[in-house]
Amino acid sequence: MNEQKEIRIIKKYPNRRIYDMEESRYITLSEVKQMIIENVEFKVVDAHSKKDITRNILLQIIIDQESEKDPLFSTENLQRFIRYYGGNQNQHFSNFLNQSLAFFQQQQEHFQSRMNEMLDQNPLNFWSNVGQQNMQMWQKMQQDWFSSLARHENKKEED
Repeated sequence: MNEQKEIRIIKKYPNRRIYDMEESRYITLSEVKQMIIENVEFKVVDAHSKKDITRNILLQIIIDQESEKDPLFSTENLQRFIRYYGGNQNQHFSNFLNQSLAFFQQQQEHFQSRMNEMLDQNPLNFWSNVGQQNMQMWQKMQQDWFSSLARHENKKEED
């Protein structure tokens, strides 16, 4: 059975208010941002024209975020983005950004997963495992060094 996820519909009215159809209430851009963080799939439509304006709302959230004290994009990066509009590299740049962000997200999820695994362990077991791994690495390094030294000595004797 193929279960398709319903896309949440949000309407934007001319008075700039945003209405969540699922919850039957007006919401703020901060609440839309929270939906994004929680991976809620939604679509924003203009209440009168029925036009999909999701991108406009997402850009508005980005503008609000960028106006705060720790912007994600430098002025130089924003200028570069603008230069790519209308150029023949537009699609390549978009694909590059999509792949880079997807890779970054995978790495973050992997890191978070590893951290959770580490924190779920008993701290004494964790440090015991780290010590054991370090000891094994040290022993292998010593063995390699002694093997290298023995080969060197054997080669000297043959000469």
